[in-house]
Amino acid sequence: MPDNEKRWDIDALVTELRALRLHSLETRRRRHHPPKLPSRKRLSQIVDNLGAVLFPNRLGLPDLTDEGIDYFVGHTLDTLLRELNQQILLELQFIAEEQKSQEDTVKQAAVITHEFATRLPLVRTLIDSDIQAAYEGDPAARSSDEVLVCYPGILAILHHRLAHLLYKLGAPLVARIITEIAHSATGIDIHPGAQIADSFFIDHGTGVVIGETAVIGRHVRLYQAVTLGAKRFDKDEQGLLVKGHARHPIVEDDVVIYAGATILGRITIGRGSTIGGNVWLTHSVAPGSHISQAQVRSELFEGGGGI
Repeated sequence: MPDNEKRWDIDALVTELRALRLHSLETRRRRHHPPKLPSRKRLSQIVDNLGAVLFPNRLGLPDLTDEGIDYFVGHTLDTLLRELNQQILLELQFIAEEQKSQEDTVKQAAVITHEFATRLPLVRTLIDSDIQAAYEGDPAARSSDEVLVCYPGILAILHHRLAHLLYKLGAPLVARIITEIAHSATGIDIHPGAQIADSFFIDHGTGVVIGETAVIGRHVRLYQAVTLGAKRFDKDEQGLLVKGHARHPIVEDDVVIYAGATILGRITIGRGSTIGGNVWLTHSVAPGSHISQAQVRSELFEGGGGI
């Protein structure tokens, strides 16, 4: 070991890395008491347990009996909510202003956790509607149980619905970690800020991207590689990106968007519209529209434009 340390100059590397680490903490004014971040590993376990609580017969323990389900749900909830409260507290401590007391931060974390818990029945109702939409929308689906345990789109939307609730309640970092866990597992990237109504179905799913300020109505279906993104990123006087402004599409009820479509900017896709595969769309379309590549090209080149 000493020979290896000498050969690779470990001591010098450790010293240099420490200096860079301390400089980074100093830049962010966190050198003396660097707060801990929420744990991705813990949150992954928490979300798995939330899935088991919401669907104990399908995502819970394999040997659950009818008599034991309520006990399992109650015990699991008590444990995971305590753990979630701790992760939320870590986030609040990470972003807390110096003048904010520890007592206030602890109370705020408890309030967020409690409000999250009270809304779990609503989340279950929304996910049930998503499962039903997938079952009705995919002829390959043999049962709603198959949809729940097999479909990546359902896994992604389950994570999103839990994360969106936390995002609204004031824990956006915990929410973002939860959606990124689903992103890693499914290839579906949904920002926790996106607003998605009931009966949402992502078929196949890989490569789907839904931005922070996107608004999606009821009974909307997306296929793989669809992007609901921003057209441009505004900057302030200092040249920094402006955060939080509405920059992603609004998709109204009963819209179908086929594979590879890219829809950019704060535009509106009218109710009942169909957007064809590989369409690049940066303008609003009226309700009941049917947009395909050929139609988009004919508009762009009309009157010699674009030639």
